[in-house]
Amino acid sequence: MPSIFGDFVSWLPVGLPAFLFIITVVVFFHELGHFLVARAFGVSVQSFSVGFGKELIGWTDSKGTRWKISLLPLGGYVKFAGDADAASRPDAEELKEMDPATRAGSLHFKPLYQRALVVAAGPIANFILAIVIYSVVFMMLGRPVAVPDPIIGTIVPGSAAAEAGIQSGDVIKSFNGQTVNTFAEFSSLVRSGEGKPVLLQMERKSEIYEITVSPRLSQLPPDDEGHIANAYLVGVGPTTLYEPVGPITSVGLASERTWWIVKTTMYTLGGIVSGHSSADQLSGPIGIAGVAGQVAEQGFVDLILLAGLLSVSIGLINLFPIPMLDGGHLLYYAFEAIRGRPLGERAQELGFRLGLAFVLCLMLFATFNDLVRYKIF
Repeated sequence: MPSIFGDFVSWLPVGLPAFLFIITVVVFFHELGHFLVARAFGVSVQSFSVGFGKELIGWTDSKGTRWKISLLPLGGYVKFAGDADAASRPDAEELKEMDPATRAGSLHFKPLYQRALVVAAGPIANFILAIVIYSVVFMMLGRPVAVPDPIIGTIVPGSAAAEAGIQSGDVIKSFNGQTVNTFAEFSSLVRSGEGKPVLLQMERKSEIYEITVSPRLSQLPPDDEGHIANAYLVGVGPTTLYEPVGPITSVGLASERTWWIVKTTMYTLGGIVSGHSSADQLSGPIGIAGVAGQVAEQGFVDLILLAGLLSVSIGLINLFPIPMLDGGHLLYYAFEAIRGRPLGERAQELGFRLGLAFVLCLMLFATFNDLVRYKIF
């Protein structure tokens, strides 16, 4: 317990501001998407909140919208006229008592396509934010290009290579006595070794040393067809150089990266549902906070990249057809489009209750994973 407390104290100065920064940015742009499209359609917005619970600070604009930062920084919401709560459930009693002028500004009386666009605007704003972030980073740093030489670039924390003492910049000279000419050749030898310990001859600052490393079975990212495979790895990556790119190319690369994150997330979730992947990969707020602290120590660019990744994830998850999420509202609107009238009040209420229960269970499970991962349990 003392070590856990010490880790928490050491995390606070950098980790807490980093966590609050990325959560605030991602949530703000998500809710801003809802807000801007709603305003464009003449919807009356009662409040715009980053966070839940008690208001910490806020102000009211000229159109009557209360902008505020609330106590719990784990989300946010935009509340429209006629909403019963932050989940934008319709308040049946309030809607019945509305006069014609107020009804004209209520989202619930707008045409179906306008309501759908307002709901979809939040996740879309998250994807746009990610593309902007990645585009700026590509323009600043350039396109990453792996160096073919067998030079260690990155080392996965906690991996076999890290525990063996391998360092970035080390050059791989031989693998079990076999000369290694390229990093790709080294990777192939590791994966074909079936996890047996290997003797590596390495060069560090013109000095040769030998070290034995035991590759570990690890899950690879899904391929383009969504197939998930395992392979023996030591936990190192090649050295990367960056070639300059222009704005148009940067936007293209950013869009490709965003789409890759969407595909990888969907494949991973599909693997968890089908049992091909472990559910302990799911992380909650504690896990995000821990990663934010680690990434912030590496630099602001890495923190911004994490914000981009989180923005894509939040945008995608919100599109899932689960009541309480944006995708749940879109599902209701789809039923309305097919039936020609909205679902009944009882059916919507039941859906919201089930959706809330599912979201809470998922958050509890992800938080439990975080607690186990950080050895709090």
